[in-house]
Amino acid sequence: MQPKPNLNLYSLLGHIPWLKKSYTAKIMVVAFLGTHVPLLTLMVWFLTSNAYSLETSVRVLLIALLATLAGTAATLYTLRHLLVPVILTSEALQNYLDTRTLPNLPTKFTDEVGTLMANSSQTLYKLDELIHYITHYDELTGLPNRDLFCDRLNETRSQNNSPLVAVLVLGIDDFTGIRHALKPGICDLLIIAVSQRVVQCIDGSDALARLGDGEFAIARSELPSLESVVKLSQMLLSTLTKPFSINGNPIHITASLGITLNHLENTNSVGKLLQQADFALHQAKQQGRSHYQFYSPEMNVQLQERLALENSLRGALERNELLVYYQPLIDLQGGRVTATEALVRWQHSTEGLVSPVKFIPIAEANGEIVPIGEWILRTACAQNRRWQLAGLPALRISVNLSARQFEQTNLVEMVRQILAETELEAAYLELEVTESALMSDIERSVTILTQLRELGVSLALDDFGTGYCSLNYLQRFPVNMLKIDRSFVKDVLSNPNSATITDAIIALAKSLRLTITAEGIETKEQRDYLQARGCDEGQGFYFSRPANADTITKLLKKSLESDAEFIDIATDF
Repeated sequence: MQPKPNLNLYSLLGHIPWLKKSYTAKIMVVAFLGTHVPLLTLMVWFLTSNAYSLETSVRVLLIALLATLAGTAATLYTLRHLLVPVILTSEALQNYLDTRTLPNLPTKFTDEVGTLMANSSQTLYKLDELIHYITHYDELTGLPNRDLFCDRLNETRSQNNSPLVAVLVLGIDDFTGIRHALKPGICDLLIIAVSQRVVQCIDGSDALARLGDGEFAIARSELPSLESVVKLSQMLLSTLTKPFSINGNPIHITASLGITLNHLENTNSVGKLLQQADFALHQAKQQGRSHYQFYSPEMNVQLQERLALENSLRGALERNELLVYYQPLIDLQGGRVTATEALVRWQHSTEGLVSPVKFIPIAEANGEIVPIGEWILRTACAQNRRWQLAGLPALRISVNLSARQFEQTNLVEMVRQILAETELEAAYLELEVTESALMSDIERSVTILTQLRELGVSLALDDFGTGYCSLNYLQRFPVNMLKIDRSFVKDVLSNPNSATITDAIIALAKSLRLTITAEGIETKEQRDYLQARGCDEGQGFYFSRPANADTITKLLKKSLESDAEFIDIATDF
């Protein structure tokens, strides 16, 4: 076995400052010393030896010196040229690191240095391909990513003669809830399956990319008519409604589409087109599931309004523009007020009262919901304590916790501090959380909810029936109440499916010994239906719209003074 080469000499020479950065210099020094040490030895021997005359010694030494110098020059010259492959390889590697320029090294030589050049060149080409793939393709699906999609669409727009280009952004409806509900890895398999179905729907000339999470982008430049875009949209949505079989289990999803059209002579950037299609997708999802929506200039106005609202929302809390309104919860069997829910409102300095439907999603997206949510909780607890000190009946105050708030590591401590500051007993505070907020991390959710219950706080599962919470998980969550989402209550008298779901939720709550509250009651008929099914509490415009603290105080006082049901009191305001 050949001894393993070591770097001892190379390392030793590397400690010499003027040799440290030059491999060529190291070789030259070794070669120079190798040729001159024998010469110096010979000269010393001649000078100290008496065997020859001085004239002979000088003549021999001069001849030896000249011969050695000539040989050294030839050796160093040859070595320098033999080192060229090493130098070229080094420069090629450095050039690739600096400028991503691929080398043009010769590959025909078969010795060690020739193999070094060939292997280095081949490795750099493979590395460049890998970097290009990682940079421009989605790792999960193998589809182009946003950057490559934009590059290809720009190229298409410059080469294609079609007058129109259509850009579609497809988004899986409620993808966050689906991801939280599925086991790890299953969601990835679902995304792959979705991408494969989308590929089957598009033409070979279409550009397709995965934008991230549950969103895909499609660009079609060969448009015979606008109708072809509509047909493509309908085909995509219809195809994705068919069940997916993932590991033998059926999974049902829906998707929505946002579409924008652009004339080739239009100077809109690809990024702008994607932004327009994405905003159209947002509008489509607001219409419900499995819809498509074309972008219009009016949407751009809405987009600008949203950006303006987002800028104004920053600092709204410091400017005292936020208000807390309260909506009573009514005992459907006895007609008395049992609680009030705290709801935030924004009194904009120029726009007036801004609907929470507009600004709450913005606050969720940019993180402003965390300080706003803490302020709402503190304000609501303080107000409930004031009502108690005023001699009004002791009621629960219900406050919503956003998903962002629930992720905060100091949530339990923050609730404890606010209860202490406001001197409100924990039994009179109810916190509402949504299914999707809990499903992101089941074990952590159970821990946090348990800690909140240990404080004495009541817990309600909000918008129940719209998410993916299974009975198994529901049994693990230490909640006191289920709240039926208003979408079921709205259609409970006209849609058999809504009625069936509502009845099932009420029955489930009773079997688990949970209180059940119905949201969005707007008519007497809805109230009567829920009352007959044994629903415990209700809230909605039929009883009272959300109002400021002063108005609710008057309602509570009048309810206390009279023996009438709250509905009779509320109609006076």
